[in-house]
Amino acid sequence: MRIIEITTKHFTIDAKIKLYLEKKVQKLIDYIPRHARKSATASAQIVKQNSRGAGQLECAIILNLPSQQLVAKESRDGVLAAIDGAEEKMRGQIRRYKAELIKARDEGGLLGQLKRSLKRK
Repeated sequence: MRIIEITTKHFTIDAKIKLYLEKKVQKLIDYIPRHARKSATASAQIVKQNSRGAGQLECAIILNLPSQQLVAKESRDGVLAAIDGAEEKMRGQIRRYKAELIKARDEGGLLGQLKRSLKRK
């Protein structure tokens, strides 16, 4: 299931930015493992912050996966730059998530025991 929810606060986005954000989040969903992709949901929040400086925009991308929730936030001057920064951070988190899954899969079970026994010889 691929639910992409986009919310904004103190800011309105046009159709082009919404399409750009949906495309970026869809690529992230396609990057997660197949078993997690079935039940993954995604949401994106764009918030205009006045406290730090004039025109600071914060983009937060949230992926709800079966075993955990991944959150990436980025603040930049432009909305597209904030989206790109949050997407890059989320890619790193997904990369670590996949590495943990592969490590757990290789260490546990019969296949992991076979691999460890072959490494010893």
